[in-house]
Amino acid sequence: MRQQALAETHVYTVSELNAEIRDLLESRYPFVWVTGEISNFRVPSSGHFYFTLKDEQSQIRGVFFRSQNRYLRFVPESGIQVVCRGRLGVYEPRGEYQFIVDVMEPRGLGALQLAFEQLKKKLGSEGLFDASRKKPMPLCPRRVAVVTSSTGAAVRDILKVLERSPYPLEITILPVRVQGQGAAEEIAGAIRKAGELRNEFGWDVLLVGRGGGSIEDLWAFNEEAAARALASCPIPTISAVGHEIDYTISDFVADLRVPTPTAGAQWVLRRMEEFQRELAHGTDRMVEVLRRKIEGSRQAVEMLEKRLVSPRRRLEDWKLFLDDRLERMHLAMARRMERQQTSLAHLVDRLRSRHPSTTIQQSRIELCRLQREMAFQLSKNLEARKYRLQEYASRLDSLSPLAVLQRGYAIGYRLEDMAVLRNSGQVCPGDEIGLRLSQGALKCTVQGEWETTPLS
Repeated sequence: MRQQALAETHVYTVSELNAEIRDLLESRYPFVWVTGEISNFRVPSSGHFYFTLKDEQSQIRGVFFRSQNRYLRFVPESGIQVVCRGRLGVYEPRGEYQFIVDVMEPRGLGALQLAFEQLKKKLGSEGLFDASRKKPMPLCPRRVAVVTSSTGAAVRDILKVLERSPYPLEITILPVRVQGQGAAEEIAGAIRKAGELRNEFGWDVLLVGRGGGSIEDLWAFNEEAAARALASCPIPTISAVGHEIDYTISDFVADLRVPTPTAGAQWVLRRMEEFQRELAHGTDRMVEVLRRKIEGSRQAVEMLEKRLVSPRRRLEDWKLFLDDRLERMHLAMARRMERQQTSLAHLVDRLRSRHPSTTIQQSRIELCRLQREMAFQLSKNLEARKYRLQEYASRLDSLSPLAVLQRGYAIGYRLEDMAVLRNSGQVCPGDEIGLRLSQGALKCTVQGEWETTPLS
């Protein structure tokens, strides 16, 4: 019974079992976050990071390949706490499973970074980062609303840059807290309020930002409330948060991202300068086009004046042209008539050659010729047959027995059975025989044999 049960059970090889475990792990855990302490950290010549990730009760082998770890901003070492993102895999030759890392952050930053990544993925899947939903920026942003702290360095930098503008600008500050508890809700509320008051104040662009800081300082701009307020704002939005290397969720959602608040103000100023420059350039081009068009029209009028001819001269030219055309037409008609007459004569000749009377006459002549030829052939044929007949008759006469009889010979035969006699032994004395001569026949009686004598 045990052997029968074993025969009915599938028995894995070691390789098959390891491969199946690998498939189960990789399909069940394609993407996980793990926190723990690094130990046994080593970097071979390949550049890959090999380490053990552990806590108080367990541990797991980890690998961080060179293609991914080169983007790290710090150097990992044994004893530090980290948060890692990766997938589970199995190294089949040894039957060991390991954690394959593609993102690693120090423990202090890991929680915020994880929240950042999760919100970024959520909003990205909803399409809030798509370029297709972003509003085009205004060509001439004359009225600018700014959502920032009224006491921070950012608002001073923005106003300092915009005050240098040689063009008229209207700046409205919507003061909010930019860090700390509740800052994200204030920022979102100010953005929504700006959208509600847009028609009243006619703002062309909304600048949202603050100066640089740590990830905790900038976290208000990574909150979902601020991101959704930016996404739903009817005014074109500019995100100007932090320093150049800082990226927040607001940067991805806003219609335009600039690295710093100063850069945002410079963008507005540069946009105004480009608009004025394009306007001046367009004006110059329009004036140049109009000037060229007027000059071209003037030259065209002068050329038309030169080309203008007296009506009398034009009439004479047309008369000459008409006479030339009439002469060429008459010549062409005469040539055409001549060709038609030649063609008609040719057709008449062909018609005459095919007239019924001509055909009948030619047929009669041909019939007479054929009759004469037939009579000649018949006569010739009769002569040939007559000659052959005479030849056959002469040959027949030379072979006829009658010709032999005419030379004096006779044919003997017994009367009783009319058998032709060829030797004397065929009859006996006293038998009656007949003799056929050239003229007539004789009836004779045999008396005996007679010795033949040579004929003289």
